[in-house]
Amino acid sequence: MFETLSERLGAILDKLTRKGALTEADVSEAMREVRRALLEADVALDVVRDFIERVREKAVGQEVVRAIAPGQMVIKIVHDELVRTLGRDAQGIDLAATPPVVMMLVGLQGSGKTTTAAKLGKRLESRDKQKVLMASLDTRRPAAQEQLRVLGEQAGVATLAIVAGEEPKAITSRALKAARLGGYDVLLLDTAGRTHIDEELMAETAEIEKISKPHETLLVADALTGQDAVNLAKSFASRVTLTGIVLTRVDGDGRGGAALSMRAITGKPIKLIGTGEKLDALEDFHPDRIAGRILGMGDVVGLVEKAIQTVELDKAEAIARKVKKGAFDLEDLSEQLKQMQKLGGMGGVLAMLPGIGKVKKQLDAANIDESILKRQQALIGSMTRAERKNPKLLNASRKKRVASGSGTSVQEINRLVKMHRQMADMMKAMGKKRGILSQMFGGGPPPEMPAELPPGASLPPSPNFPGLPPRGFPGLSGMPGLPRGLPGLPGSKKR
Repeated sequence: MFETLSERLGAILDKLTRKGALTEADVSEAMREVRRALLEADVALDVVRDFIERVREKAVGQEVVRAIAPGQMVIKIVHDELVRTLGRDAQGIDLAATPPVVMMLVGLQGSGKTTTAAKLGKRLESRDKQKVLMASLDTRRPAAQEQLRVLGEQAGVATLAIVAGEEPKAITSRALKAARLGGYDVLLLDTAGRTHIDEELMAETAEIEKISKPHETLLVADALTGQDAVNLAKSFASRVTLTGIVLTRVDGDGRGGAALSMRAITGKPIKLIGTGEKLDALEDFHPDRIAGRILGMGDVVGLVEKAIQTVELDKAEAIARKVKKGAFDLEDLSEQLKQMQKLGGMGGVLAMLPGIGKVKKQLDAANIDESILKRQQALIGSMTRAERKNPKLLNASRKKRVASGSGTSVQEINRLVKMHRQMADMMKAMGKKRGILSQMFGGGPPPEMPAELPPGASLPPSPNFPGLPPRGFPGLSGMPGLPRGLPGLPGSKKR
């Protein structure tokens, strides 16, 4: 999301940071380019106009002129105004009501309401420990109710039994009764949609709202519709009491105009974003983090939170204990590959690291192959337990057997074994260095490193790319799927 806008804004603001002092003419020229970039990203004209005026007013003030690094100060101003446009404070789903808490999803047909209902149901059950009941009120779209039932089974969330010929208002009343009698904490109502906004759709939605009295009414909008999503929000807000917005398919939206416009124009917070097709691909919307991604600052906090939610701590701790003893076999490597995939693969991890926007073109040109992660796991899965525990057993005949069983080649097995040996040697060396492992797995800092940097101090920049950690991305050398031709990565070398 925001790839095009991020690239354009990054280039514009980089010009400012290279100048020692900024004149009003410099700022005006930059603001013209920012305006053009926002309009091309499908941001509503009114939002662009207000944004540019606020930035210009602050950027030509004394605060910037007297700053040690005027260009950096302008970037901070742009970041702060982006946060303000996106909503300033993150607002999540509100569960503070008497159970069952009714949540109604509204929107056009094809916006992803049914899938979002299943994602939200699974999220509430697994993360918030709520007992959820889902009900489909869509009696017009063929198999819509059956679709929610199937998704409910996949997500492990209960759905209301389907009664043929029942009208939406009757289904709503039955769902409310079932939720109360069943002791459910949350009732999710998936309403019907249309391919366009019409009076019949709005009247039905308003009637369901009167019957169910929802605590949350969430508009589900497709981010790919751009400015049309803003018009959609206005139409629904005029007939029902919207409490928030869910943007779907943000992973396929390189412009991001809908996200930047909807909050500013409707006044309704974007609460959730759909980031993929899987049932766990639903994230909280954090304006400050999104602004950071747009400006190439990454989202390390989001990456850490995602790791906490997806990484299985017991397995990670078991691997940590083995590493401390100097033992790291292929089964451990396979587990590491699985955890990487849960985090979104190499591409998903790199996209959330600071400064990655500056090397995006090189990464795209390098063509990171995410499928290698799966091929590596297939290789390890085709080995015997003894071979996984002790890769030295893999002689020529065993390698041929493994290659045949996994649909790969002996050369790929050799590369896998070499990568494992390098990782094992590195971890063994780390295990010998006093304090390093305790720092990685929950202890304090190594004795030679202060607990925190003194005020005003920072880590030295990467010699290859400003803004990256020292020596590029430590620890990523040799990772499967990561090409060797990327400058700045330790141990990286051209083929």
